Amino acid sequence: MSGPIRVLSVTSELYPLIKTGGLADVTGALPLALKDQGVEVRSFIPGYRSVMSKLENPRVVKTYNNLFGSKAAILADEVAGHKIYVLDCPDFFDRSGGPYLDENGADWEDNWQRFGALSKAAADVALGKLKEWEPQVIHAHDWQSALSLAYVRYANFGNIPRIMTIHNLAFQGRYDAKIFKKLGLPKKAWAMNGVEYYGGIGYMKAGLSSADVITTVSPTYAREIRRPENGMGLDGLINHRENDLYGILNGIDDDVWNPPEDPYITKQYSARNYQMRRQNRFDLETEFGLFHDEDPLFVICSRMTWQKGVDMLLELLDELVPMGAKFAVLGQGDNAIERGFLAASQRHPGRIGVKVGYEEPIAHRMQAGGDAILIPSRFEPCGLTQLYGLRYGCVPVVTRVGGLADTIIDANEASVSLGCATGVQFYPPDPFHLKQAVVRTIKLYNDKTAWKSMQRAGMRSDFSWGRSAARYVDLYRQVIANYDAKKTFRPLSRAIRAAL
Repeated sequence: MSGPIRVLSVTSELYPLIKTGGLADVTGALPLALKDQGVEVRSFIPGYRSVMSKLENPRVVKTYNNLFGSKAAILADEVAGHKIYVLDCPDFFDRSGGPYLDENGADWEDNWQRFGALSKAAADVALGKLKEWEPQVIHAHDWQSALSLAYVRYANFGNIPRIMTIHNLAFQGRYDAKIFKKLGLPKKAWAMNGVEYYGGIGYMKAGLSSADVITTVSPTYAREIRRPENGMGLDGLINHRENDLYGILNGIDDDVWNPPEDPYITKQYSARNYQMRRQNRFDLETEFGLFHDEDPLFVICSRMTWQKGVDMLLELLDELVPMGAKFAVLGQGDNAIERGFLAASQRHPGRIGVKVGYEEPIAHRMQAGGDAILIPSRFEPCGLTQLYGLRYGCVPVVTRVGGLADTIIDANEASVSLGCATGVQFYPPDPFHLKQAVVRTIKLYNDKTAWKSMQRAGMRSDFSWGRSAARYVDLYRQVIANYDAKKTFRPLSRAIRAAL
């Protein structure tokens, strides 16, 4: 294989162009890390209003007179180091609200069309319909782009290796069977091993069925989704595909999340002079209207949803504040949870500060100024905020699930004495064990020697993309090598699987 590997990454979010959560951070950082390892990634994304406003020198490389009933074009550009293709379709993407939800927080009714169109156009690129560039692998991320693999699989001509990455199996893109004819897929795609899912259409299911290889974003999550309680109805299919399933841990962009050079924080610092964090803490307390004292400052930077377990914390705040804990909370989501935190901040002025919404600069300041970051998720495919916490000396307090279990070393007696503890884990995810974890964290915080050791160990941890990107490179090379002259996929050998 000569020259760089050419990969088409299909995603609904890409930092810094569009972000609602960790998906954007991953699909934004991974291509840059892969570039250093001889892989040319071009990312295919929707032309949301915010994306279109950030394009620099877009050029039209393909047009559609009728893409799911609308006129559209594929634009090529390079922004912030990313080579991108953008689906410019104003009918689907030039609107207020978010990428998936309208201004009232409800799903866009035409999401099946919007992301069906994204997938169909991406499949056209994968199948070589652009003269300027032809990929060797198509890599789809989550349900919004999963249907692209089905379009490639059922195409009348051409084929390339297909990789599906599950970032969160809870979101699947399920729709009524009546849309099947409108998708433009052949009749044979309506099958149990195709796009049909309990009598309807499943976009994520279609991607998993059509992929040659499936990856998840942490090894533990790859095991968890094989169980009914975490498989979200797809555990049967995932177990059927167990020989094609890999858990590859996410990394972080350590140029973006870099305390010695972070432009969003008051005082830059490193592991050598992390004591300078105190100024950041003081400023964070001021920003959230909190008292300036020596009590531990817990930060929560999260979606306000059941998955994230923040409702459990909400139940405990009135008990935890008298124990000496302070809280700075940033997030949005479930309206009842948002109102609950705002009410708690009114009951405990100076002890609880809340900002509803999400702003990237504030998230950086929270990591730089908080003492501990709370992540009480009921399930967590990988999680990135705990990795940012490690990088910034903000000690993670996490549920022992998914990627949280893979990345945090619990502060038990042995790990603390050895100086390798990096955070606090608890399980199961319930209010009782969460409370015990916070109490344990407060005790550790008051043991300044143990606490400084945990901060230093966390800041020394390496969760950059280098190692995980290398695993993706190996995976790309092997799936390309395993396509024979007939363009069919042969399962990876046992030796190759062991190497990955």
